Amino acid sequence: MHTDLPEAELRAYRSDLREPDDFDGFWADTIGQARAAGGSVEVTPLSTPLTTVDICDVTFPGFAGQPIKAWLRVPRGADRPLPTVVQYVGYGGGRGHPLENLLWASAGFAHLQMDTRGQGSGWSRGATPDPAAAGPQAPGVATRGIEDPHGYYYRRLFTDGVRAVDAARGLPMVDAARVAVLGHSQGGGTALAVAALVADLAAVVAYVPFLCDIPRAIVVTDAHPYREIRDYLAVHRDREAQVLRTLGYVDGVAFARRATIPARFSVALMDEIVPPSTVYAAVNAYAGAKELGVWRYNGHEAGGIDDDTAALTFLRQTLGA
Repeated sequence: MHTDLPEAELRAYRSDLREPDDFDGFWADTIGQARAAGGSVEVTPLSTPLTTVDICDVTFPGFAGQPIKAWLRVPRGADRPLPTVVQYVGYGGGRGHPLENLLWASAGFAHLQMDTRGQGSGWSRGATPDPAAAGPQAPGVATRGIEDPHGYYYRRLFTDGVRAVDAARGLPMVDAARVAVLGHSQGGGTALAVAALVADLAAVVAYVPFLCDIPRAIVVTDAHPYREIRDYLAVHRDREAQVLRTLGYVDGVAFARRATIPARFSVALMDEIVPPSTVYAAVNAYAGAKELGVWRYNGHEAGGIDDDTAALTFLRQTLGA
């Protein structure tokens, strides 16, 4: 069944989120510190049984210069820099197996799939630790460091996402002027953040993005991962103001207000994990040109391959691929 407001109300829904006054300075300092930490990008070709796609194991410096893993997939025989998709992964997943996720390279793009620090054992493999001290947290990562925006997990992950773009742009097979970011759920929320934090990207694709209009999300769904935040507050009853302040620094509505590159979103009206109103909150706040795919009879899987097909068309148009 539909899990949120009626569709007509969803289309008109606006979030009343008020982000912290120092939001822009917080992120400028965070990204500046990560870039100043330096570090090199290491690219190691893999031997695979594939005949049309080349794959490399990549390590690049993320938050605080910490090493982050990725897969780079490139069409075999490419003889010029390519339009590029940097992809972020959904909650609980990692970069997976190198032979998975061959769509973008098969379609002619260079494809950098970033691993997700401290995740990657829920439904796909990961290889990157999250070395930061955590403190008390509910199971999962959504409350890791949640009482302090400087120590919060998603500060690190979103910074990794920015640095993944930086790393991609330094690779000889990447056309630095034609880089798009893409992801589903947590990956969509990360892509939306990076779209705001890296102003000269070419496009962003955010399928059912997680971490948008978070104050509403945690009270209108009982599903994880938002449930982790509710569970934390159910125990730490006196920490609501601190928690909501931290979440204000990573809310996709705040990033949407600042992002101006062409965007494609998708929303699923039977999604219990990411409430549809929270996606509409980001879409309706988005400062640039956007399009939205609406899946009326789907849950958190959203449009599946149909989402990918629509995104492929969108990226060919926006990147000139």
